[in-house]
Amino acid sequence: MTDTFLKYQGNSLGVRLPAAVARAAGLRADQRVRVSVEGERVVIERVQETPLTLEQRLARFNPDRHGGQALVSERVGAERW
Repeated sequence: MTDTFLKYQGNSLGVRLPAAVARAAGLRADQRVRVSVEGERVVIERVQETPLTLEQRLARFNPDRHGGQALVSERVGAERW
């Protein structure tokens, strides 16, 4: 067990994990984690991310939000083919 301090990061509280604790838990920088509260305990769990398939990526694509382009088979402007 290791004691550490909570610090403000913007409007949120952040906790810095000692390197030994992070290694023991299998955590790394920029890794996605899930934070929950169980009774009086704060629990940090790794989120297992599996790569998305092409079909899953395409299903999430929203041209209005992501600025999609229309694919055409003929020239529309000054394109060079």
